[in-house]
Amino acid sequence: MTEQKKQPQLQAVKGMNDILPPESARWEWLEEKMRSVLQRYGYQNVRTPIVEPTALFVRGIGEVTDIVEKEMYAFEDRADKHGQAEHLALRPEMTAGVVRAMTEHSFLRDSGRRLYYFGAMFRREKPQKGRYRQFHQMGIEALGFAGPDVDAEVILLGNRLLRELGLVDGEHFHLELNCLGEADERRAHREALIAHLEQHIDLLDEDGKRRLHTNPLRVLDTKNPALQDMANAAPKLLDFLGEASLAHFNGVRAILDAAGVAYRINPRLVRGLDYYNLTVFEWVTDKLGSQGTVCGGGRYDGLIEQLGGKPAPAVGFGMGMERMLLLLEEVGVPVPPQAPAVYAIVPSAAVLPQVFVVLEGLRAAGVSVQMHPGQSGMKSQFKKADGSGAAWALIFGDDEVAQGLVAVKHLRDTAVPQTTRSLADVSSWASELLRA
Repeated sequence: MTEQKKQPQLQAVKGMNDILPPESARWEWLEEKMRSVLQRYGYQNVRTPIVEPTALFVRGIGEVTDIVEKEMYAFEDRADKHGQAEHLALRPEMTAGVVRAMTEHSFLRDSGRRLYYFGAMFRREKPQKGRYRQFHQMGIEALGFAGPDVDAEVILLGNRLLRELGLVDGEHFHLELNCLGEADERRAHREALIAHLEQHIDLLDEDGKRRLHTNPLRVLDTKNPALQDMANAAPKLLDFLGEASLAHFNGVRAILDAAGVAYRINPRLVRGLDYYNLTVFEWVTDKLGSQGTVCGGGRYDGLIEQLGGKPAPAVGFGMGMERMLLLLEEVGVPVPPQAPAVYAIVPSAAVLPQVFVVLEGLRAAGVSVQMHPGQSGMKSQFKKADGSGAAWALIFGDDEVAQGLVAVKHLRDTAVPQTTRSLADVSSWASELLRA
């Protein structure tokens, strides 16, 4: 008989990570905290496909951005019966997909929409701490609202999220703010910026020279120390803003000032996507090394029309989940462990039918219960109960069950006496187990 060759062990794709317990419990805690804040501001959940037409991101993000040129997972699908193949991509961000969905389903026909999402995004970049090829974002989009009040609301929502996660403004992060103006103002600034960059062309690297005429604003977003003086001396977009753009920016600032939200105006803040106009913002931390931005966004009034919809204003932001969890860990914000309220200890298989009835009654009453699998000694079961993090142990001993009772023991406070409770009336004492 021929010996079969052992198959190699398969592993996750580079830069795409498994999230396993107990780490997954930290994700669930973070998502629940975020969802609570989002719903208080009147935002509703939206879910869009992971795979979208490649053209959606080329038109939406910009053809000469790093995302489209270098990072996007784009491919040609199998041809249909007519020999036609779709050009598809794994979404590298979600704003364009949300706009596509709202336009396709005419969701902005009657009124504006406040939406939020959680989801996986994909970019083929060098994996490092806080930056992965599959990463996750929480984001919000306020579609159909033009005023500076909604820009401010979005920023206040982000600020509320950070505070309720236990992060302190000025200690763990700070808010940076800028205004990109409108198209004609950006054009005038662009011409002045190109002229400035051409005077320093010998300083530019190959990427900077390539972008000089296609995307000069991105040249200013350089991390190269040798270019900082040149970038700092470049014409500032704020100096090219007209009356309406300045009024919008000042309207946002007035609300933030009144709410006591601190911010820094950063004239070089342009964000990494081409669709932004007017207000842009980022929350930045110095706790994560080079991966300093934990949340960012802005206004993108032209994107809906650009993607084929009826012109409508919009503003939103995205927050990286991996980076947020790293930041929480770095600054020591405690994430409560995920643990059952009750651990059921069952010394004998003979009582299992009665045990299951009681446990189902507790679960119906809202009590989380973990049952010890299989049979083992009491010492082993108590060790597992303690390791589970449960506050209470229910001990279904043969003698107790025969009397219609179960022993209830507090696992975390030895001062609480062990008691017995009736198996016949679980609902009358279930609530006691929720008060650990």
